[in-house]
Amino acid sequence: MSLTQIRSLLLDLKLTGMHMRLDLVLEESRRHGWSLEESLDALLQAEAETRRERGIRTRIQASRLRGQARFEDYDFTATRTLSRSDFREIASLSWLERGQPLVIIGQTGVGKSFLAQAAGFKACALGKTVLAYSVTAWLDERTEALRTGTILKFRKKMLRPDLLQLDDFGLKKLSVDEAEDLREVLEDRSFGKSVLLTTQLPYKHWAEVIPDPVLAEAIVDRLEGPALTVTITGDSYRKYRARKETGKPPRGQAKEEKPETI
Repeated sequence: MSLTQIRSLLLDLKLTGMHMRLDLVLEESRRHGWSLEESLDALLQAEAETRRERGIRTRIQASRLRGQARFEDYDFTATRTLSRSDFREIASLSWLERGQPLVIIGQTGVGKSFLAQAAGFKACALGKTVLAYSVTAWLDERTEALRTGTILKFRKKMLRPDLLQLDDFGLKKLSVDEAEDLREVLEDRSFGKSVLLTTQLPYKHWAEVIPDPVLAEAIVDRLEGPALTVTITGDSYRKYRARKETGKPPRGQAKEEKPETI
């Protein structure tokens, strides 16, 4: 069989990784005197890597994640109360492996959404399925599902991924029906599937955005005890970065004067 036929057959069999690496492996094999087993191993490794990367891209595209947040890019120079031990706990995704909820609480700009996105991207890289919403977008999709009679399909969709992310809970008050659906999602996912929720509101204030006190208590009960809860305080990172880029000192810190030169 000619090389042209081999390349064509690899494409027909959808072995794109082996197809892309074939010429290089043949060249390396001749140069280093690889055995048949070594050459085959190199081709199989190329195929496995191609499929892994394709899987990651597919999971990210399906996840609704935006941006390029990575834990490696987290800036510890900003004045925030997130400890390195809490950061390592979030970044390890051990809570996800346990099927434990993660709730990140903090005011605007302290990095809640960045941490949530970084967790989502890492989960996708590790073969986990992710579905990420702002709470506003989640409510909009729920409303559309009610309008089109597909609410049961919507609820099943919420149960399917390994990780469901709901960003910015508490920006608007929920109706009783919306709160009940949220409670059902948390209930359905309480058996080994994680929810990651970010919010500005400490648990004691959730009743302010959930009109029914019984529902509010039920929702808090689903998270406050079982969840890994991390509370972050500090300056807005966006403002910190802007000051850093313009050379202004952090708030409350005088700018260092340069000594006169003679």
